[in-house]
This record gives sequence, structure tokens and C-alpha cells, in this order.
Amino acid sequence: MAKFIYRLQNVLDVKLKMESQAKTDFSMAAARVREEEDKLKAVLETKARFEQEYREKSSGRLDVMALKHAKENIEYIKGQIVQQNQAVDRAKKELEIARFRLNEAMKDRKIHERLKEAAFEEFRLEENEAEKKEIDQLVSFRYNDQGKAGE
Repeated sequence: MAKFIYRLQNVLDVKLKMESQAKTDFSMAAARVREEEDKLKAVLETKARFEQEYREKSSGRLDVMALKHAKENIEYIKGQIVQQNQAVDRAKKELEIARFRLNEAMKDRKIHERLKEAAFEEFRLEENEAEKKEIDQLVSFRYNDQGKAGE
């Protein structure tokens, strides 16, 4: 029996590598989203701490300079929260792009795997046909041989 050789195996191998790279890119993008969200959480915790300090300073003996400094800290951290929210949004957009690319790579790979399966099925059918022809030739040869031997 002949050996099956898929003539587009190189293309399938490239598609598998592309899918693997897309998976890596996706996991890196997901890690970046988690990292940016962790940074945002830390900034929000800092804001809560600054607000608590502000409340404590405003409830005790009033120190105008300390209150002003605490208020400036809160305003500064609000700007950082805005920046960090933007960083999280950018990371999420990159994650969606990576997800789209991964889906496309998976589709391409599946298409080529289906093509390979179809080519293999066609190969099997051709091999079966060739085997049937050989058997028919052997049977007819033997039959003709027996017919000539009886004469």
C-alpha cells in the first residue's frame, strides 16, 4: 500500500505555528490586562487611604496646610486613576485583537486539517479502487488460466 503524503503539509505546519504564536500572544495580552487591573486596584486603594487621611485630619484639630496637602494628594491620585483606567482599556482592546487573531488562526488551521482529512479519504478510496482492480485482474487471470488448462 502506498504511503499518504499530504501535499499541503508545509502550509498546515505553518498554520499550526501561527496558531501557537496567536495563543502565546493572547495569553500575554490577558496577563497584561490582569497586570493593569492590579495596578488600578492599587491606585484605588491608595485613593481610599488618602481620603481616610483627609477625613481624619478634618475631624480633629484643623491644620489648614495638612488639609490642603491631603486634598492635593486626592486630586493627584484621581488623575492617576483616569490614566490607569485608560491603560486598562488599551490592554483590553489589545486582548480583543489577540482573541480575534487567535480565532482566525484556529479557523485557518481547522480548514487545512479538513482539507487534509478530505485528501486522505480520497487517497483511501483510490487505494481501495486500485486494490479492487488488482483483485479483479488476479481473479480474471486465474479464471482464464483455468479455462485454458481445461482445453
